[in-house]
Amino acid sequence: MSRCVSSTKRKPQTVADRLTAYLGLGGNVGDVAAAMRGALKAIDTHPACRVIAVSRVFRTPPWGPVEQDWYLNACAGIETDLGAPDLLSLVLETEKDFGRVRTTRWGPRTLDIDILLYGNTPVSLENLTIPHPRMIERAFVMVPLADIAPDIMLDGRSVRDHAAAFADEGLEVTDIRLDV
Repeated sequence: MSRCVSSTKRKPQTVADRLTAYLGLGGNVGDVAAAMRGALKAIDTHPACRVIAVSRVFRTPPWGPVEQDWYLNACAGIETDLGAPDLLSLVLETEKDFGRVRTTRWGPRTLDIDILLYGNTPVSLENLTIPHPRMIERAFVMVPLADIAPDIMLDGRSVRDHAAAFADEGLEVTDIRLDV
């Protein structure tokens, strides 16, 4: 994994100044693995971010009211010194760079990136809620997140325990690697 270099526009940061955020990635249109890999590389090359962990990639059944193909899903941990709104801007711009067009909620997409956790800091803004409000209800989030952050506590239970509750949800491990 590459290390971030401080931008001349930013005050140099130390690792101690950064926090760990967790992202959920997914998609079901086009070459999703290439889009996820490219998105992680783009985030990793941002001066204020460094990808520190990437889960296995899972093939997951579609979720929501729209008939569609299966998804690929994964999670990543990043170190960042971006504020939550700036991190949201970065992931939304990254989605657009990889062909994401927002039309149907829970519909097919080339790439979706959600901010799941932002350090230990809850965030409640008009366009951003962290922890992600529906993450513990979704196997396609909790199972990959358990790969890289099994001991984080959410609603009084570890991510590992939340993930175990989805043992019969039909997720399939793939041999796809997203290493940055």
